[in-house]
Amino acid sequence: MRAVVQRVEKAAVSVGDETVGSTGPGLVVYLGVGRGDSAADCAYLAKKIAGLRIFEDESGRMNLSVKESAGSVLCISQFTLYGDCRKGRRPSFTAAALPEEAAALFEEFCTRLREEGLSIATGRFGASMRIAQVNDGPVTVLLDSGKAF
Repeated sequence: MRAVVQRVEKAAVSVGDETVGSTGPGLVVYLGVGRGDSAADCAYLAKKIAGLRIFEDESGRMNLSVKESAGSVLCISQFTLYGDCRKGRRPSFTAAALPEEAAALFEEFCTRLREEGLSIATGRFGASMRIAQVNDGPVTVLLDSGKAF
């Protein structure tokens, strides 16, 4: 399971003309589910993201987590995080989980974040979405539950 985590001032996700999720200060998490991922991967990443100390304290140092900074999270499913571009010019997505499996694990991941005490909004799984966000910092962190990076 892979995640791109970005600190934001605000963000919103739309499907067509409808805003389906938004957040104020907090995080946007783009989550890719790979073949072979499990609930254990969800638990690992949710705990890791909830505890990431990437928000500034009163001294301006990155010492606070999203929870400690009273932030919220916008989660977006993004299978393209498993795009393999090593050969040719068209990415291969064979390492991404099948949609039915990925949808269930995406929901599990969001549930785990809620269990960490975070307020969560989401996009719509499988839909073509537009995301508008104002990055803060910018701060972007890449995570992989298999600790590949």
